[in-house]
Amino acid sequence: MPSNTRIILLIASALSCAPSWSQHAPPVPVDQTVDALPLPIDQGASAILQSLRKLQTRASILMITAHPDDEDGGMLAYESRGQGARASLMSLTRGEGGQNVMSNDYFDALGEVRSQELLKAGRYYGVKQYFGRVADYGFSKTKEEALDKWGHERVLYDAVRVVRMTRPLIVTSVFVGGPTDGHGHHQIAGVMAQEVFNAAGDPNMFPDQIKAGLLPWKPLKVYEHMPFAMVSEKGMYDYATGRFVPVRFYDYVSKKWIEGMLSADVEIPSGDYDPLFGQSYAQVGRTGLSCQKTQNGGTDPLAAGEFNSVYHRFASITAVTGKEQSFFDGIDTSLLGIATLAKGSDDKFLKVGLTAIAADVAEATAKFNPNQTDLIAPHLARGLKLTRALIEQVQASNLPPQAKYDVAFELRVKEEQFNDALSRTLGISMLALVATEKDLTGPYAAWAGLPEGFSMAIPGQQFWVKVTVTGQNTSPVQIEKLNLKTWDGTTWDMEATGDSAVSLLKNKQNIRRFKVTVAKDAPYTRPYFSRPDLEQAWYNILDEKSLNLPASPYPLSADLEIIYEGVAVHVSQVVQSARHAVGAGAILDPLLVGPPIGVSMSPKAGIIPLSGSKLMMSVFLRNNVKGEAAGTVKLALPVGWTSTPAKSDFAFLKDGEEERFSFEVTPGKLEPKMYKVTALAEYKGQKLDQGYTLTGYEGLRRYPLYSSATYQASGVDVKVAEGLRVGYVMGTGDDVSRSLEEIGVHVQFLSPQDVASGDLSKYDSIVLGVRAYAARPELITNNGRLLNYVKNGGVLLVQYNTGQFDHNFGPYPYTLTSDPEKVVDETARVTLLMPDHPLLTWPNKITSADFDGWVEERGHSFMKQWDTHYEALTETHDPEQDLQKGGLLYARYGKGAYVYGAYALYRQLPEGVPGAFRLFANLISLSHNPQVQRPVAIAE
Repeated sequence: MPSNTRIILLIASALSCAPSWSQHAPPVPVDQTVDALPLPIDQGASAILQSLRKLQTRASILMITAHPDDEDGGMLAYESRGQGARASLMSLTRGEGGQNVMSNDYFDALGEVRSQELLKAGRYYGVKQYFGRVADYGFSKTKEEALDKWGHERVLYDAVRVVRMTRPLIVTSVFVGGPTDGHGHHQIAGVMAQEVFNAAGDPNMFPDQIKAGLLPWKPLKVYEHMPFAMVSEKGMYDYATGRFVPVRFYDYVSKKWIEGMLSADVEIPSGDYDPLFGQSYAQVGRTGLSCQKTQNGGTDPLAAGEFNSVYHRFASITAVTGKEQSFFDGIDTSLLGIATLAKGSDDKFLKVGLTAIAADVAEATAKFNPNQTDLIAPHLARGLKLTRALIEQVQASNLPPQAKYDVAFELRVKEEQFNDALSRTLGISMLALVATEKDLTGPYAAWAGLPEGFSMAIPGQQFWVKVTVTGQNTSPVQIEKLNLKTWDGTTWDMEATGDSAVSLLKNKQNIRRFKVTVAKDAPYTRPYFSRPDLEQAWYNILDEKSLNLPASPYPLSADLEIIYEGVAVHVSQVVQSARHAVGAGAILDPLLVGPPIGVSMSPKAGIIPLSGSKLMMSVFLRNNVKGEAAGTVKLALPVGWTSTPAKSDFAFLKDGEEERFSFEVTPGKLEPKMYKVTALAEYKGQKLDQGYTLTGYEGLRRYPLYSSATYQASGVDVKVAEGLRVGYVMGTGDDVSRSLEEIGVHVQFLSPQDVASGDLSKYDSIVLGVRAYAARPELITNNGRLLNYVKNGGVLLVQYNTGQFDHNFGPYPYTLTSDPEKVVDETARVTLLMPDHPLLTWPNKITSADFDGWVEERGHSFMKQWDTHYEALTETHDPEQDLQKGGLLYARYGKGAYVYGAYALYRQLPEGVPGAFRLFANLISLSHNPQVQRPVAIAE
């Protein structure tokens, strides 16, 4: 759990004991470290000096964005790592509606992947992270559309809550809440960053938060990044709509218009070089951004040099005007500045205590020596002791409740920062690993590496955890306590071996083992949120305790308490499991808890042709039992349906095994309605019908996303030409090929060698996956072979592509542009321009009804211009958008046909949208279409 949240819960608990606080301070809040291996810039002297920077200031900042990868990482790194500010980052969404060039995860699964990417990036920025509950439903052109789908109060609620949790002096955003932000989601992030300035401090706003212990908090200033706007005599360019708008901006704090361009009120020198890192803060930020690969494969490194992040000040309750040197001009960010939170109450004791604490920080900073870091440990220990004593005084004081709350929050932050600085200074290292009962012995034991663990524990399972604690400096340290604990309150049996109360000698490992038995009612590690379907643009919260956190806390952690000069220092780390990957070596991931047998069906949704008599359905089982596991699996079918076999036996031998079970299903009488099939596994009397996927890709921490083992399908009147041979060139990941299985089409995936030298003539149709020209360079090299394949009678279907496709790869010229048009309203009317065209009439008669029930969007990368040889078959557009006729282009070329499709069929087919199947069936059946004309003459 992020430390800020722990601080809030502790203070809220104390306040709930009104009329007076407890006389004893609660335990120090400690970050439950998820990453077992710190970044290089967070190790050694560099980490200690950054800790000292943080101890010298109470500066704090919160940035609000719309999606992962929106953030100004260079600015955040400058403020957090360079200036010592307590920095937080909130993303309203998890980026569910984006693209994915790294894996086959889409929609909510993609949201989990992008959340993990942002968390990885945030390690470089040096921030604590929070998320809203609204979902990225795809590209949005206006803030009005976004608010219509999300609900203004729902978005504001979470933004206010995060402000009250983190209590920042400064709120920022990359966006300004207007058309220059482009994406409607971006605009809402800019709006929220301004609206929380007044809303978070208003006790009448969301009183349930206050009742739960989150008292109001009013930030002192609001800044937003200067617009990335192209301005001309036409006005400012809105890239979302492709139109120019007047040069003016709405101020959501004062509720007034600002005519003309915004003023540049502060420039953050994120290009400044920091010798601790050997690079600039902007470069550190770019390294973080490069961790977010799904949208574009990763960003390039940034060259050193001057780089400024320029912001406009929208509001301030401090007396500042004109150009500022920093966000914090006019604010007392010193430790003594904490006394300003007393709001005129008797604060003499507070100033005395803060002055003493500041003196220890100053002395530690002055005496810091990177070669003898523990020389400053006594000053940090004394500062920590004084901070805890001052917390006790605040608890017993007559400060008003609000002032007491605010001061206590800041002191708790300092307590945690002292704790962190002292543990680093003492060189405390802890590693908690799933392990064996005993270590290997012998002359080669030291070279054996980390023991291979397992990723998923199951309720009732018994295993060993090894915790290794090492003190790497010379200061005498005593281990007071070393325990394991669960986050959720369930009682696990944890039997420790060895004595935890021992002296920590320099570079001597102290090892304690725990025999752990997982509670039988232990919850699975899973998201604390879910939604019933993609049409709901927000998540339901399943666990309010975790609201706005990146994820539910991991199930098991090791907690260490050491004593140094009479002061308790705490370290906590999530128990890790090691696995070995070729090339990467040992990879440490947090231990998870899940079901003994994971049950899933793939795909999750689809169609059932009304003409079909039998269906093949697959059930996938994954064994998490550490050893043999046997049971049965069957299908729960609609009334009148049968399967062969009726059930199957499974018998796994070891953990991690997977097996696919096929069932031939004979439906009853089919009708055009929804049907549901559920897979059920029985193991030791348990009936299991849930499975999970570990979202993500190698190099990124994977996270389990659960779903019921169900297949939902509509009975659909869809026909496809018989005996089709279809080749498929995968782009950046989609499930189109798997969906085609549902209409009896088994595709052959084409390798680079197949494209370059294989016999393409054996395929009736070749389908190019989404963004294929960006992901498969052999398509560009061998584009002539593909055109010859068409010329000789083949059908080439090109699904939507990015700007790399704008090089006339088709048989006739076209223009796509580097920023192609998109139609984001999935309900936008689709007009059939040539309703009697062969492509739209055989084997299925396509009508406007086939575009009903679509999800997320109509399509991407609509063609802008094209040669007259192409026939435009459809038109659609968003409100106030020019007519888009470039979504489905058809051209005869020699004996064959060339088709470009911008419609997002790759999103519709896995969701079982009937009309998408009917249209795709027509596309791949073109070579058998009796209405298609014979060869056309080709000009030489």
